[in-house]
Amino acid sequence: MIIIKSKREIELMREPCKVTAELLNDLAGFIRPGVSTMDISEFVEKRITGHGMTPTFKGYGGFPAAACVSVNEEVIHGIPNDSRKLREGDIVSIDVGATYKGYNSDAARTYPVGVISAEDQKLIDVTRQSFFEGIKYAMEGYRIGDIGHAIQQYAESFGMGVIRDYTGHGTGTKLHEDPYIPNYGRPGKGAKIERNMTLAIEPMIALGSYKVRVLGNDWTVVMADGKRAAHYENTILVTDGEPEILTLQ
Repeated sequence: MIIIKSKREIELMREPCKVTAELLNDLAGFIRPGVSTMDISEFVEKRITGHGMTPTFKGYGGFPAAACVSVNEEVIHGIPNDSRKLREGDIVSIDVGATYKGYNSDAARTYPVGVISAEDQKLIDVTRQSFFEGIKYAMEGYRIGDIGHAIQQYAESFGMGVIRDYTGHGTGTKLHEDPYIPNYGRPGKGAKIERNMTLAIEPMIALGSYKVRVLGNDWTVVMADGKRAAHYENTILVTDGEPEILTLQ
């Protein structure tokens, strides 16, 4: 069931979304060679709890950390640990959420570690821009398929793969709510987009094929061909005009 948020619910959601936006900005200055993926998760947890909020992901479905930290060919759900240290030339995707008075935020970015290749920078840039292409259709009068189609058309125009097995989604009192929002699709198909929906739109784009596999830890999703992937996500609010991006400063 798709949940249309009340004015009160939207105002409550703004709080964790604002903290998440600030956190994602500050992570850009924290990430550097030698930092471990656990260092990143601890940074995230400290910032969220410092605002009197709860890290949404920690304990969600048994996930053990405050942030999903995925490096290079890892797409999503990377489990942080002390021994995995970032190296010059890596790219790292960080997915975070905060919970405040029962309402959630959800957002992700892919960051360069030091100096990266032109190809990897292009991957990051295309993934980010595909989000903005998609949200042009996150307005009343369109359907979910319009969003996915725009993302897919943009990313594939650069010869990149659009991950099929994982999608965006509604978010609110539950981290994952209806509707689910694939990063591919057909125009005019899927659920109608209505004012006061809150949606987490999250392109996951790869340099090679779109095919993925899950590692033996039952969490970390990696590209089947071993090529690199990027992730860009924001929680947005559907308004009576252009969508409002709640997790972007």
